[in-house]
Amino acid sequence: MNTKIKITRPNCFKRFKAVILVVGVFFGGFQVVFGQTGSVYEPVRYVGGIHIDRFTHEGGLRYAIGVENIQTMRANRTHPEWSDGFGWTYNHASNLAYWNGQFFQQYLSGESDEHVPPVQTLLITSKNGKEWSFPQVIFPPYQAPEGVALQEGATGYMMHQRMGFYVAPNGRFLTLAFYGHSENPFRENGIGRVVREIYKDGSFGPIYFIRYDSQTKWNETNTSYPFYKTSKDKGFIKACEALLSNKLQTLQWFEEDNGDDGFYSFNKGEQAFSWYHRKDGKVVGLWKKSYVALSDDEGETFSNPVKAKTLIMSGGKVWGQQTDDGKYAMSYNPIDQTQYRFPMALATSDDGIVYDNLLLVQGEVPPRRFFGRWKDFGPCYMRGITEGNGNPPGDDMWMTYSMNKEDIWMSRIPVPVKYVVEEDIHDDFENMKEGGHIIDWNTYSPKWAQVSLVKENSGNQCLLLIDEDYYDYSRAIRVFKEGTQVSASFKLKLESVDTTQFDIDITDRYGNRPVQISIDKNGVLNASKGSNMKSILKLDLRKWYNIKIVMNTAGLGSYSLFVNEEQILTEASTVMAVKSVERISFRTGAYRDIPNRETPNEVKYPPLENADEKQNKSMYLIDDVFISSELE
Repeated sequence: MNTKIKITRPNCFKRFKAVILVVGVFFGGFQVVFGQTGSVYEPVRYVGGIHIDRFTHEGGLRYAIGVENIQTMRANRTHPEWSDGFGWTYNHASNLAYWNGQFFQQYLSGESDEHVPPVQTLLITSKNGKEWSFPQVIFPPYQAPEGVALQEGATGYMMHQRMGFYVAPNGRFLTLAFYGHSENPFRENGIGRVVREIYKDGSFGPIYFIRYDSQTKWNETNTSYPFYKTSKDKGFIKACEALLSNKLQTLQWFEEDNGDDGFYSFNKGEQAFSWYHRKDGKVVGLWKKSYVALSDDEGETFSNPVKAKTLIMSGGKVWGQQTDDGKYAMSYNPIDQTQYRFPMALATSDDGIVYDNLLLVQGEVPPRRFFGRWKDFGPCYMRGITEGNGNPPGDDMWMTYSMNKEDIWMSRIPVPVKYVVEEDIHDDFENMKEGGHIIDWNTYSPKWAQVSLVKENSGNQCLLLIDEDYYDYSRAIRVFKEGTQVSASFKLKLESVDTTQFDIDITDRYGNRPVQISIDKNGVLNASKGSNMKSILKLDLRKWYNIKIVMNTAGLGSYSLFVNEEQILTEASTVMAVKSVERISFRTGAYRDIPNRETPNEVKYPPLENADEKQNKSMYLIDDVFISSELE
């Protein structure tokens, strides 16, 4: 029997405004359900059933295939000319837009600590998402007008960021930020939101306040910048007023200013709002800590935010959007620990309601080089391009985030999002554009340890991994068809080797590494044999070597190793037993799992030795990666 009954509470309970849905009769009784997926009771649901392994940086997740992670700004305290011109080491809360044929990325920057002045907002740009400009200050630290005293109890002035950009209907491009008092800039401690225009020639218009905090008495007479309505540029005023009337865009401001003046038509928002449109036209609102709500009227109102209990997250942001293939993606840190925000994952959906396939976007956590208050470990505060703020060429999904609240990064995620390879691999890199995307490879590319496609003098195109970073490495991963019997061959050239090492791993879907090969700084190739590493032979510089790995996961697992067709290991025991394998990893440094979830987050320490210096460059070339596999 499938009777559907709608029961409202008796009058004495009407104050709760509750409705219970009762679905079906089960063994003579009623089965009570408090929410239907897709409704206001559960706007979204993750049904994948896979959650992370807390003990590894990658979280035991499968890779979203082809993701590039690119560092756009590397903090440097003693060589500010290599970073931002200031040497500040707290960098966080980045936002992203695409306008006038280029990317715009802005972020908060402080000397060393979160919510401690001085704090300013910087901007960097890129034509292709790979090479980025030197940061420019777009909103400097706040200086109060002469005679205006600091608010009682405040330690200074600071900035806060929940929204960065707005492309107006008239084509004007605005950038925004929020000034307040430290160390709590919200509500009665706020001053107001500032705006300025970015022109097509790259210059900036004057700074104005677009809205003063509604719980204070700040106005144009006692603040440092004029009100936007005083501008003589009618097009700029029109752009500002279009923004002020946009309920979805301005709901991003709610957390900083709760709108005591009635500015917000919906006043039950949570933290760090983002949104997307479902195919039925409803707006899905997302907030920190798994809160979700629905709107039928373009953000004029929302249902009461509810916890989506299948989405595990904490104090990090969540980002959702419709992708260019008409599907949906939601990115967040799938962990309930605020101080340990790794990994950065992504779940996909056909309809923006039911999400599946929790996949890895960013699984690296380099050492935090500089201590700072509230600088959480891992990739933090992911943000994509807000609806209306541009769509870069191609079908890719782009996101920005900070790493350890120290460096600024970008992710390019190919669409459609996939995680399984069905065919053998035959990558000679000749069909790819030099300096362009490395198709179907997952790459991790810090400023001082980059991954790229290059051409040798002979015209041969190959993969280049460099490393000049004491505390980070470059990495390239190729997902192949899952198999229990695998043959993987590739060419390797050591162009220069100095103070680092080069690791080659075969891994399973969870990141376990049954086959481990390492080339030390002297060029000696070492290979795992059970629990030991065995020295095999010394490789010469600037000479191509053909390397082949033949692996079988049966029993405890074994593999054979060939160099230039000579078998130098025969059925060596793998490091660990695995069910199957599906990835090969090339990395210019040792495997790391520190910081972990027990690493102290708020214990002060001096900057890491040589944190601001480059080590001598190591360079490795990879070519002709051919992999075949069978699953039995």
